Amino acid sequence: MNSALPILPLSGVVPGQEADMFVLMTSKEQLTTREGKPYFKVGFRDGGREVAFPIWDNSPWAVECRDKWTPGVFYKVRAIYRETNYGAQLDIRKIREVCDADAADGFDPTALLPQSRYDAKQMFDELTTMVRERIADAALRTLVEKIVGDNREELLRIPAARHNHHAFVAGWLEHTLSVTRTVIYLSDKYADYYDDLQPPLDKSMAVAGAILHDIGKLRELEQRSEGTVYTVSGSLIGHLLQGRDIVREMAAHCPLPPDTLLRLEHLIIAHQRLPEWGSPKPPMTPEAMLVHYADDIDAKFHMMAEILRNDTSAGPVTTKKNVLMQQVYKGE
Repeated sequence: MNSALPILPLSGVVPGQEADMFVLMTSKEQLTTREGKPYFKVGFRDGGREVAFPIWDNSPWAVECRDKWTPGVFYKVRAIYRETNYGAQLDIRKIREVCDADAADGFDPTALLPQSRYDAKQMFDELTTMVRERIADAALRTLVEKIVGDNREELLRIPAARHNHHAFVAGWLEHTLSVTRTVIYLSDKYADYYDDLQPPLDKSMAVAGAILHDIGKLRELEQRSEGTVYTVSGSLIGHLLQGRDIVREMAAHCPLPPDTLLRLEHLIIAHQRLPEWGSPKPPMTPEAMLVHYADDIDAKFHMMAEILRNDTSAGPVTTKKNVLMQQVYKGE
């Protein structure tokens, strides 16, 4: 492809515009029409838009699509973006796999994956500020700072989950930051409400737990071009116990008093509350209870927001075919 056309993001082109674009192939499905004619339905995306459209059997791209196009591979395409009665489509003029030289033209594989709405570096900076300013216990603060700092580059990218909530680049950060903000609010509120509580509500512990509750996702999930997958240890062990492992390993270098370490471990393994959600124990401390409910409402609210954003059914309520398995009221 020559440089006669601009290189634009797929999400930035307008109907009728022709441009060169870097895209990720997300799907390729072989189907047949009602008349029995074979075709492929293919999908391409960048960080802000996904298109799916047919490659008919008489298309000049039919053989190459069948033999060479591979989901999970990045491509540079020259195409006209069109919006039709059947959805958005690409009228492809040229296509090839991305090569190393494309980095000079701005190719960034992570930019083609679904992204957080918020700047990852700014979120990370806010989270580390919370560590410094809201964890008064010096030993606990040192441990959390070390875990977060040592894993900075991964935490800027990893999702919070494979599906359902915050399943995009920097989703872990967006979710964890939101949970931590909520826990700070709740721990301040209830420490004031119950100032005679024995033992007193440990706000440092609550904030540390909020920040580290999903730290095991570092070992549970692996982000690939074709999507997020479970690692072998993620499938066999899960993120709760691997989160406890990360804390224990760091405690060997940043020691905590035994009871502090025990409470932090409990908070991590109990934050999902129910055995069917993965927790071997329910929250048994006030701090663990605050983190559980802050985590749960953040995930659930994200799910409801996505249902409202993506539902295309007619009428004032959505269908039940969603992650919450319930209708959601959209209004008249």
